[in-house]
Amino acid sequence: MAIRKVLKYGEPSLREPSKEVHKVSRKISDLVRDLLDTMYAQNGVGLAAPQIGENVRVFVIDVSTNNEPLNPIVFINPKIIKKSGAILSNEGCLSFPEAYTDVKRYKNVMVKALNEHGKPFVMEAKDGTLLARAIQHENDHLDGILFIDHCMNRFETEAVLQKYNLPDLDVDRLIEEKELEEELNKND
Repeated sequence: MAIRKVLKYGEPSLREPSKEVHKVSRKISDLVRDLLDTMYAQNGVGLAAPQIGENVRVFVIDVSTNNEPLNPIVFINPKIIKKSGAILSNEGCLSFPEAYTDVKRYKNVMVKALNEHGKPFVMEAKDGTLLARAIQHENDHLDGILFIDHCMNRFETEAVLQKYNLPDLDVDRLIEEKELEEELNKND
């Protein structure tokens, strides 16, 4: 369909919660195609609707690698229904060009959602795979949460944001994740 502009960190709408999709209409189907076109054009692994200025609960992911065929997965109204374990993940985001930082994530997640045809499905992603981390990352976008809100080291993250001329970290948005931190400290 169309390659859309990806909003950069600092854009207020990235912090707004998204609305439920009530019907997988033509408008939503067009949005899904735009998300996929934009994600592939930017060499991304995932892209959420708020990142292209549409605050609806839709995101797309494709974790296929260079020598694998494309394998896009569409999530409409996703809900993480189970999570366990902990992993430290070095993440970036298309809304934060070139900026990466270490974040805390669950190692295993189970998500239920609708596909691009409005059919419900449940997917499990385990062992801290790229898919498990991407599901959490993109799902956060739908709630106005950004990956830097899960940062492991606030000061390192602030330095990365400064290096790439991005707005400062909003320390009031940092998420306390005691169970993840305890789990990560056990694994050290």
